[in-house]
Amino acid sequence: MLKHRSAVLMPPLWAALILAALLLPGLVIAERVKDLAGVAGVRGNQLVGYGLVVGLDGTGDQTSQAPFTVQSIINMLAKFGVTIPAGVKPQLKNVAAVTVTANLPAFSKAGQTIDVTVASIGNASSLRGGALLMTPLRGADGEVYAMAQGSVMVSGFGISGKDGSRVSVNVPSGGRVPNGATVEREVHSDFNATAFVVLNLNSPDFTTATRLTSGINALLGAGTAQALDAVSVRVAAPTAETSRISFISALEEMEIDPGEAPARVIINSRTGTVVIGSHVRVMPAAVAHGSLSVTIREREEVSQPNAFASGTTVTSPRSDISIEQPPARMFVFSAGVDLNEIVRAVNQVGAAPGDLVAILEALKEAGALRAELVVI
Repeated sequence: MLKHRSAVLMPPLWAALILAALLLPGLVIAERVKDLAGVAGVRGNQLVGYGLVVGLDGTGDQTSQAPFTVQSIINMLAKFGVTIPAGVKPQLKNVAAVTVTANLPAFSKAGQTIDVTVASIGNASSLRGGALLMTPLRGADGEVYAMAQGSVMVSGFGISGKDGSRVSVNVPSGGRVPNGATVEREVHSDFNATAFVVLNLNSPDFTTATRLTSGINALLGAGTAQALDAVSVRVAAPTAETSRISFISALEEMEIDPGEAPARVIINSRTGTVVIGSHVRVMPAAVAHGSLSVTIREREEVSQPNAFASGTTVTSPRSDISIEQPPARMFVFSAGVDLNEIVRAVNQVGAAPGDLVAILEALKEAGALRAELVVI
């Protein structure tokens, strides 16, 4: 009895780690490792399949423009012993050919259910009210990992009139089947194959990788963790399955102080949105901001001859051009100003988002903007 009990006890080192993670506060009151990094190899797998949605209210594929839908129906009926005579082409309006996609989470077991997304690949106008027939979902290796079937939930709708007018909300040609696929095959994982685990940061950062390494070594001892690059940190871990799971759970609950993001200004050229990071700095610079408005008005003038005079009434164009230029205002950026001062200076001259973009680009060209300028 004592021998059996000692066999299932966790090694003291890993037990101490879990106790420290649960009872003591984090190394720094910052962010959990779970929110900053993931375990290498623990990821989902993409699945895809081809299927049919039936039961539509006349909004399915037009068979003349989607012959693959008719072919799929003929092949399906043949499997059920129904033979379509040669030369007969069914006219279907309640069937749509669709692609079915899903994400198979890591460690999914046979019998579990996952959500699937259904999207029309023909000219079906809506999948509302349809039901997906049994569809095998395959992975990149061609093997079937799940089977999908169920009622399609569509969030959008479309209404059209006889005159060609149409009103559409969202996209009715796509939908979801909640818990619509049943896992049939498990994905092999080498989770316990090595004597270490690798933590991959969600955002590459040398500072965060260094602090994560230092935090783990401070808790478990020097040499336990090793930073491989700006993304990966390798940590020595127990090979026993139960201990390994508890060990990773404790690692995820650790808190570290991540490295701060680099100074960056992001400009959305389509919407005029500008996002300025807190570490953006400006070297000494003077900026003059002004605008020029040119207004052109076109009108027709009527020229009419005097009474009893020989002549005809004619019209002649006339253009009125006015130029308005408000006085340009100049403001000075001091060296090393912070984000609040940049915003305050821009607001003082009443610059619009588009003007702010021009100001920032000019500062960057002049070498006065200490930040990366990203236009998306």
